[in-house]
Amino acid sequence: MKLYLLRHGVAVERGSPDHPDDGDRPLTNEGRDKVAQVAMGMKRLGLTFDIILSSPLRRARETAEMVAAALEATRRLRFIPSLAEEDAHPGLVREIAALRPPPECLLLVGHEPNLSELMALLLTGETTLPIHFKKAGLACLSVNGIEAGPCAMLEWLLAPKQLRLLA
Repeated sequence: MKLYLLRHGVAVERGSPDHPDDGDRPLTNEGRDKVAQVAMGMKRLGLTFDIILSSPLRRARETAEMVAAALEATRRLRFIPSLAEEDAHPGLVREIAALRPPPECLLLVGHEPNLSELMALLLTGETTLPIHFKKAGLACLSVNGIEAGPCAMLEWLLAPKQLRLLA
């Protein structure tokens, strides 16, 4: 399986008086513009996904919805709470393993440090690996039999600027 990890775009700062609830922080105008360009870069790469799973938190949800719309995949988009939970890696791995039919290409849209910890877990078996995963950055992993341990190989990690250059 190809597993893609996408960090949400630039959002309103934590603790903003207009959005005191962290889960309700939207993308900024800049964040929306950059995510739109990243989505077009993903389209230019010819990426398609059997399923798109996203955190239900607003900034991730908005990112996932924009990407799904650009890739004409809105019917394949689902929101799962485990992508917003801290230390949810084993449960998330079980959720992915339980998908039927098993996806060939899966996109997860979420947050830091969860995504880099998940990537580290799948690459090394540990959740610590120095990865700088920028907002609206995208990683691609090849996974053989997903499990909560080393089962993947990093294919690539692209910064949002690189994806926007493809748009």
